Amino acid sequence: MNQRKVPDVVIRRLPLYLRTLEILDPDEAPIISSEQLAKLVGTSSGQVRKDLSYFGVFGKQGVGYQIISMRMELRRILKLDQEIRVGLIGAGNLGAALVRYHQKNRVHQPLEIVALFDVDDKKIGRKIADVEVFDIGKLSSIIRNLDIKMMILTFPAANVQQVVDICIASGVKSFLNFVPVSLKVPAEVKLRTSDVTLELQSLAYYT
Repeated sequence: MNQRKVPDVVIRRLPLYLRTLEILDPDEAPIISSEQLAKLVGTSSGQVRKDLSYFGVFGKQGVGYQIISMRMELRRILKLDQEIRVGLIGAGNLGAALVRYHQKNRVHQPLEIVALFDVDDKKIGRKIADVEVFDIGKLSSIIRNLDIKMMILTFPAANVQQVVDICIASGVKSFLNFVPVSLKVPAEVKLRTSDVTLELQSLAYYT
């Protein structure tokens, strides 16, 4: 793999390329050009070629990309060729909806939500979409025992940083955060925040 530092925006586009390739039938057309892929994704052919150049040679100029081999390579780059265990903290309405959606749509996906965490005694010990809800007081031990590397945060904002620090110390490498609060993580840990309120407020401009 190319040793150049890959911009985050490029990494975020790779799953779009992979998703597009996975809905194509390679028996009908085993090769796709950068122009065709760009049109399906909604970008330019130059952007596709530039993004892929960070990871070596995928296809041949004037020929295109082998769909099957490109799928495999993108999965490898994204580490989707191995099981990645995910936890979720906050088994409320949003957390439950995310788990149900993921479980329903995770066919052929290596990302598996293996544990939920909450403080509500009425939820602890129960299951949502076949995923057990654990006492958040057992967060560190469950993360280690189940080898959880990714955590989704959907709980109220109190003590979020403290909880994140516990997760990191226990081996979590990345977070998807739905909590409207500013968090700090080490450089080697990845944090992405999705603030629905801010997104809606920005969209209000176009209404």
